[in-house]
Amino acid sequence: MEKKQSNGMEWLNQLVGEPYYLFHFLTFFSYFIVRSSASAVLSPDITQNLFYREIQAILAFSMIITYKMLAEETWEAFIADTLLFGKIFLIVLTLFLDFHLTLWYMVVFSVIYVLTQLPPYEGLGSSNKFTPLQLETTLTEGNTSRFWLVEFRASFSPGCRRASRCFAELSITYSTKNLSFGIVDLGLFPNAAERFGIPPGGNMGQLPTYILLENATEVTRFPEFDFETKPTPPITKKLLCRHFELDRHLVQYVNGK
Repeated sequence: MEKKQSNGMEWLNQLVGEPYYLFHFLTFFSYFIVRSSASAVLSPDITQNLFYREIQAILAFSMIITYKMLAEETWEAFIADTLLFGKIFLIVLTLFLDFHLTLWYMVVFSVIYVLTQLPPYEGLGSSNKFTPLQLETTLTEGNTSRFWLVEFRASFSPGCRRASRCFAELSITYSTKNLSFGIVDLGLFPNAAERFGIPPGGNMGQLPTYILLENATEVTRFPEFDFETKPTPPITKKLLCRHFELDRHLVQYVNGK
């Protein structure tokens, strides 16, 4: 019980302390103030119609969030989707009040997007953070893991923040003496991008990039080089597990192969 209360307090402190969460909360809460003030000047017909629209929006939003709660693997991805759909429904509802109000909310959400970012998951699990030199040394020493799965991330990438928990949780499940997990922050070490064939400048479609190395030689990566610039699917634990055959590596280690 005490542990649950402690986790709840930590989450509440993060909600209040992180500008990303705080600004979104204040913006959504402002709608209730605007709605209450508008009720005094709107005609009964418009007020009733708006009330029906709000009920429809709440029901639709609840269905979407319930689905996302079951579909998303991480808290960060769930929060990102929840806020996205919340913005859409709020903007649609304000159209029934005043399109000037709609424009105001669109400006506010744009400012929040520019000034704040979704906080990434800070846990490392069983993975290790490396500088490019430390990674090169580790890979060439010859007395470390046979396989290394390395995540190249950058704090400015929304995709990296959204997927920040996936790699840490995978490392806890699949780390063995034959397979280890490492992280390189391209925001701190941008020169490492060229060394490992990641588009310079941190192309958003290529971050995060995951590379599986066997004895310092690349085996495979995700996302793969795509000259047709097809959109990269959202990073999930299932996707990474399937692409890098992590279950097979674990079974082979357990069987002593």
